[in-house]
Parts: sequence; structure tokens; C-alpha cells
Amino acid sequence: MKMRFGAGAILALAGTAALAAQEPAGPSAASDPTRAAQAAATALLPAEGTRDGDFSTRGFIATRADPVITDASGKPVWNLAAYAFVDGPAPDTVHPSLWRHMRHLKHHGLYQVSANIWQVRGFDLSNMTIIRGATGWIIIDPLTSVETARAAMELVNSTLGPRPVSAVIYSHSHADHFGGVRGVVDPAELAAGRTQIIAPHGFMEEATSENVMAGGAMLRRAAYQFATGMEPGPTGQMGSGIGMAVSGGTLSLIAPTATIAATGETREVDGVALQFQIVSGSEAPAELNVMIVPEKTFLAAEIATCTLHNILTPRGAKVRDTRAWAHYLDEAATRYGPQSDVVISSHCWPIFGQAQGTAWLTAQRDNYRWLHDQTVRRMNRGETMGEIAEALSAAPPPGLGDEWATHGYYGTVSHNSKAVYQFYLGWYDAVPANLHAHPPVERATRLIAALGGADRTLALARAAMAAGDYRWASDLLQNLVFAAPDNAAARALLAESYEQQGFQAESAIWRNQFLAAARDLRQGSTPRAAAQSTDLIAAIATAELLDSAATRFAPERFGARSLTVAIDLTDRKEQAMLEANGRVLIGRVGALPAAPDVTLRGPRALLLAMLFLKQPVTAMQAAGLKVEGDAAALQHLIDALDPVPQGFDIVVP
Repeated sequence: MKMRFGAGAILALAGTAALAAQEPAGPSAASDPTRAAQAAATALLPAEGTRDGDFSTRGFIATRADPVITDASGKPVWNLAAYAFVDGPAPDTVHPSLWRHMRHLKHHGLYQVSANIWQVRGFDLSNMTIIRGATGWIIIDPLTSVETARAAMELVNSTLGPRPVSAVIYSHSHADHFGGVRGVVDPAELAAGRTQIIAPHGFMEEATSENVMAGGAMLRRAAYQFATGMEPGPTGQMGSGIGMAVSGGTLSLIAPTATIAATGETREVDGVALQFQIVSGSEAPAELNVMIVPEKTFLAAEIATCTLHNILTPRGAKVRDTRAWAHYLDEAATRYGPQSDVVISSHCWPIFGQAQGTAWLTAQRDNYRWLHDQTVRRMNRGETMGEIAEALSAAPPPGLGDEWATHGYYGTVSHNSKAVYQFYLGWYDAVPANLHAHPPVERATRLIAALGGADRTLALARAAMAAGDYRWASDLLQNLVFAAPDNAAARALLAESYEQQGFQAESAIWRNQFLAAARDLRQGSTPRAAAQSTDLIAAIATAELLDSAATRFAPERFGARSLTVAIDLTDRKEQAMLEANGRVLIGRVGALPAAPDVTLRGPRALLLAMLFLKQPVTAMQAAGLKVEGDAAALQHLIDALDPVPQGFDIVVP
């Protein structure tokens, strides 16, 4: 049975931008102000140098002859050649720094890092790192999907000689670092104990629980962050800052056989001495870095890549601890950098040389520390998050911008400084007018009336557009569209204002969000149902799933009644219960109620089909679910659950 529900926002990215899609309608040309802005940005960029051009291609051995990777049905899930167009000078429709970044990021294939370490890069959003062990390959981060991981391993074995996989290490709990595991692991070798899987402590809980509660909203927002379905091109998607895109194949998960809990822990894995640094609570809630001791190579996972990362992702997540992140980078720079001839990461390209690698880690440490300290400094002076974001974006510290890897191709200073503010103070800026402001549509209606109506607002927006003030034009027009959604002129002009801001964005995911919004305004939004991984669903705790179902409970439909449901999950030897009243739905795991109104017995998949797919009770009975008691009352409870959200409008009310 294929389940569809919002558990794991990374799964929303299937149908990735790395595959061909329909080109959005629109002007698709840079305006005069945008061309002027790109020229001004070019003049402020640091010297190109030769480092990244050298390091992003050094050690290249081979790549696939066929650039398109397909699933079992022949459907393309990844196109290695999707960004081959990125060459020569930057077009006016792409920020010159982002274009330069993608010139280095687009490379794909198998690369040698040191005598016994290789990486497959460009086969997915993340990198696969391969270490030669005594008996087989040690794989760190097996990509996002089974299909791309299998293609990567085929390239490794056909080029370097076939070997079994003796170990897999998940660097952290995001799906682009574990989802392809079934593409590299032989189930027989795993069952026989000849393959081990290592992860940071808390990995399974974090890998399965993140985004379960807010999965519907994250699914929709992720489509903006990654411009899902938008074709790569000079007027379209330009990667995601840390990689090209996310593959659209099958996501899998195998539970770790061992976990790492403490920094400094050293293990010999298939004859290779590895020392681990725990960095949980920074980029991911469960994360580790790896010092590959005999190779003098340090894997910085995702706390250090070729870009400023996100303290709070635009798709939504729990805000991250910037101060802890900076401390981890300081530890990496002072403890592991001086020992390392090469620093690699789970995204982007390596940094070769002890001095170069240490300086690279140090610059990124300073970037996060500066973001944290200067946000808190200004926050404590009474500045609001908007004021802080504007000030820090306009005046980065001298010299920090000279390191290309501190630029905001993924996260931005503006977004991240607001995240630091939120981490400490939340969304409220202490201005009472913002404490109980009108909701968006009501506020927009009043604002447009105060401005003199739709025609005057349009005139003001056109004047702002002509002056190149796209931020103000968007502010005016977004309010007008919320007040009058059928105003075609407002929608068209708002799409154009968003598009020009997308063209000017250095951040790939800011560009994606602006261009995705423009596309929705012109073409309408299309809900995308994401097929969920069977492995991931099986690994999610039943208590988490029951709580997730409770977030869709509509008391007004259930009415002033009560219902107790006993649940015996025969395949998992697990007992649970649901208790509903006119206010809430409560789930408990571990015991059955003394006198339930309904008792359910059967495999968990049938319970989930009922709770998340809203399959009728009678259909589940026919499928093998045993129902004792008041089946009609149970059906009433299922009817009181909202459908799993498959999408919603963002730029229109």
C-alpha cells in the first residue's frame, strides 16, 4: 500500500528542478534596473582567484555516459547535464555571483580526494563519500534516492573495481544524507552482519519525527524553496545553493546498527580509524563530522560548505542554534583543521591543504559568530528583526566577504539574522500595533482603500517598478492582490516585480521563491501529492503518528460526544488508544482502555490508511482490519479528520 501524507518535507521535492519541466510564461528578461543592479554587484565581488576552479575539478576520474538516471519504470529522476548551460559570462537574468557559483557546482562524476578517499558529486543534492576499507567500501551519505545512489555505486565499482559495502555512515538526520541507502547496501550482507550502519545518537528519532506535525505546510513551502518543477535555465531555476536540486527517486531508510554519542570517539571501521565530532543542534538535530585519521581528511558534513547555510529554512523548521554552530566550527578549525590535508563536506567541493582548509573553516566560523553576536547586540539595543536584517545585510564585516564560501547562495544574512532574533525573542517586536494586527486580507483591504483604491495603488506600483524599487512594488501589489485577487493587472505586475527580484538574488533559494511565486501568479498553483517512503513511515513512532492525526481533528464536525478506541497493532505487537471528545483527539501508546467503544485489531498500515488516507471503515474491514463495537461511531471520527493537506495558495488569498 502506498501512503501519502505529510511526514518529511524533503519528500516534497520529488519531481525535482533538475529534470525538464514546463518553462513558465512571463517577460523572462532583465529590466534596465536589474541590469544596472547586476553590474553594480559585479563590481563589488571579490577576486575570482583560482582556488575554487581548481578544487571543484581536481581529482576528476569519470562520470556516466548517459546523463539521465531513471527509476525502474524508466521515469527520469536526475539529469547530470541539466546545468550544462552555465558557461561564459553571467546573463543579465542571473546574479553574477550565483552564476559563478553554479559554474563550479555543476561538475559531476567520481573524484579522488586522497589515496583512499573518493567522492561522487553532482549525482544528487548531496555528495557521496567513499573510503577504501580493508574488505570493502565505507560510504558516508548515500544520497537522497535509491536510483541515484545505485548509479553512483555503479560508477565507483566500474571505475575503481567492484567491492562490497562494508559500512555506511549517515552524517545527519536529513533525508538527502540517508535516503539512497538501499541503493548501496546489499540486504544479505546487512542481515549477515557484514555491513554496519553508523549514525549520530538520536538519528532515528530525528530522521522520522522532523516535519511530521507541520508536514503539510512544509511540503508546500518546500516547493517554493526548491522551485519544484521549474526548468533550470538563465530565467529559471539556478540550483539550490548547496547543490543543484533534489533527485526525484525512491527514498529509503535502514536503521543504524551503531550510534556515536560523543566528540572524540574513535572507531576502527573496516580497518580504517575514524574519529567523530558530534555537532548535533547546529545544521541538523542529530549530526556528526568525521576525521578519517589515516588519510588526514576531515569531513565537515554540513556545518561547513561552499555557502552560508540556513539558520531557519524558508520551507520551515525549528530554528537552529547559531552560537552552538559557531562553537562547533571553532572546534573543527582548531582541533581538526591543523590535522587535515583535505577538508571535505557533504555538499560542494573539497578544500585542499592544511592552511587553506583551516582558513576556510575559520572564515565560516567567523561568519556564523558575527551573525549571532551582531544580531544579539542590536537586538539588545532595541532594534527589530527587520531593522537588524537591513543593517547587517548592508554592512558585512571587512574581509569576510572575500571568502566566497561565506556568501549567501543558500542562506542569507537577512533571513538568518531574523532567525537569530526569533531564536531568542520570537516573532513579536514589542510594538503593540503588531500584537493584534488585522489578518492579511482584512489589512490589505483597508490599506488599499486608504491608498485611494486599486487604480491608484497600481499607479504607485508602476512608478516603483519604473524606478527599480521592486521591493516596494511587491509590497503594494501583494496587498492589492490580497484585497482584489481577480485583478489581473495587479497579478501580472506583481509577478514581474517578483521575477526581477529573483533575477537579482545571489541566493539560489531566494531566486527560487521569487520565481515560483511569479509562476503561481501567472499559471495558478498546482497541488503536488508526495509519495511517502515506506521505510520512513514504518520507522515513525506510532505515538508521533497519532499526534499528527490529532492535528487534523475538527471538533466542530465531531460534535458534543465522546469515543474511545482501543488499537491492537498485530504486526508490531503494539497497543494504543484514541480518545475523542468535542474538543480534542488524544492518542496514547502502551495500554488498552478498560471499556472501549470500539476495538481495532490488525496491521498498522490499515490503521494509517484510515487515519491519513481517510479510507472508509468498511473498506478497511474488507482489507482485514477487525472492528469490534460501534463501527458507525468510528466512521464519524474518521469523517471529523481533515484530509491531509496537498497544497494551498501562498501569493493569493
